Amino acid sequence: MNVVGIGALNMDKIYRVPRIAREGEELPVLEVYEAPGGSAANTIVALSRMGISTGFIGVVGKDSEGKNILRDMMKESVNAECIEKFGGHTGVIIVLVDNKGERTMYAYPGVNNLFEIKDSMLRCAENAKYLHVSSFVGEKSFLSQLDLIHNLKNKISFAPGMLYAKYRHLSELRDFISKSKVIFLNREEAFYLTDKQYEMGARDLIMMGAEIVAVTLGRDGCYIRTGDKEIRVEAENIRVVDTTGAGDAFAAGFLYGLVRGYDPEICARLGNFTAARCTEHLGARDGLPVKEAVDEFINRF
Repeated sequence: MNVVGIGALNMDKIYRVPRIAREGEELPVLEVYEAPGGSAANTIVALSRMGISTGFIGVVGKDSEGKNILRDMMKESVNAECIEKFGGHTGVIIVLVDNKGERTMYAYPGVNNLFEIKDSMLRCAENAKYLHVSSFVGEKSFLSQLDLIHNLKNKISFAPGMLYAKYRHLSELRDFISKSKVIFLNREEAFYLTDKQYEMGARDLIMMGAEIVAVTLGRDGCYIRTGDKEIRVEAENIRVVDTTGAGDAFAAGFLYGLVRGYDPEICARLGNFTAARCTEHLGARDGLPVKEAVDEFINRF
């Protein structure tokens, strides 16, 4: 497998609303949508659709949501041998999406809090070219994930998300950062993680050992920092329906480029492309492009 993901597995329950309600206010729900999710899982599914061999390490419950998540992984050709099943509820993310495509999220971790590393998971991770890491809510899961990182020699791609960027101290994430081929952040996460604006924060992360820092900037595109250069790539001009999963899709496009051996600027353009396709649809996965669409995009360069 070229890329193996590790992180929370959730069922996304998405509610499209006219706007986010204020305290005590009641508003109608315009549309309801349900689909498998989880940050690293979204990225892994996107990579699999683009023709990259993938696997996943995580846990689901022995409930209907867990069965749906596993069924979807198999449908997307993701190796699910290292996904463990526990008695209990699968993680759930409740997402409110307004008419501008912006979202508010509530996380119920469920059995994700029971995650711990097994020998089979370590073997699965060791065989990957890249291990793509995203966040867990619970302390036990975080420490198990950290233990896995300690036992690996290969580089990781790291998407800390708001849970780690805002609620974990930078020192707690030092081992993730020092082993990172690439770190994926948005503008707000970069600030919370480093306590600096994203350009200076990215520089600090490079000094801590990361090879590449990729910061998504919404309609302003993205900013890429390596050891010797800074790169900015404009966003595509599209109509945004839902930003859910946009960062995960960006990570998939960027990782696709790394696996194929492209330079960071082309990787960034691929990231913007996959993120744009994602945001044109409701949910994190419906708009993800297939290999033919990505190849057609690459042929423009």
